[in-house]
Amino acid sequence: MCFNSIVMNTQVVTQHIVGWLSDYLQQTGIKGMVIGISGGIDSAVVSTLCAQTGKPVLCLEMPIHQAPNQVNRGRAHIDFLKERYPNVSSLEVDLTPVFDTFVGQIPTAETDNALALANTRSRLRMTTLYYFAGLYGYMVVGTGNKIEDFGVGFFTKYGDGGVDVSPIADLMKSEVYELADYLEIIPEIRQAPPTDGLFGDDRTDEDQLGASYPELEWAMTFVEEGHKEEGLTPRQAQVLSIFKRLNKANQHKMQPIPVCKVNSVK
Repeated sequence: MCFNSIVMNTQVVTQHIVGWLSDYLQQTGIKGMVIGISGGIDSAVVSTLCAQTGKPVLCLEMPIHQAPNQVNRGRAHIDFLKERYPNVSSLEVDLTPVFDTFVGQIPTAETDNALALANTRSRLRMTTLYYFAGLYGYMVVGTGNKIEDFGVGFFTKYGDGGVDVSPIADLMKSEVYELADYLEIIPEIRQAPPTDGLFGDDRTDEDQLGASYPELEWAMTFVEEGHKEEGLTPRQAQVLSIFKRLNKANQHKMQPIPVCKVNSVK
């Protein structure tokens, strides 16, 4: 499978995103930024870009039955940021008791509710981020990338998708890794398999999606460029099918909320 081999100018892209964030803060009068730290590559890159603005950055750890290795990576990244950027602060809010109380109050599900509960974790975190954003006059900074947000819709609606700005949503996952190398993100984060950490186990994003990010990026580019499907290998055809299925199923996340227009019938 052939992938995009164009090398991104990481320095220019970094400067552009940092400038974009700074300009937005100045234009809106927002005092600073709050971001959830998961121990993954996206939140590590975005929080570092936020820190480079010199504006106040609050990093929140919000574990919910989290795997220790994910928690440790997140804490190590926050230590990395604090050593380099005096404008970075952090808080840990253990949401495990909140989640457990919620689970104890809802009726017993008659069908598999694992995905619904996983999305609930993400929405509890969104609520927490906006609590602190409102408390301090900050904005919530999103960590979604292009393949997740606009390719396969691999995010929780009104969860990690509930943000004020999305600084890396025009970058593919592979490009996020390029930025991570340039920003010298700690090796344990750069080397860890991507996972959303919402199920309380060690399943990776690839386990859930059925394809790797490089494969899905190939499929997204293939569709965007309008290539014909003749001559694909069995795996390419399979990946393309996965991409198209997820893209179609998750359009409700990617498109604006439908509004019923009534002017014509008034």
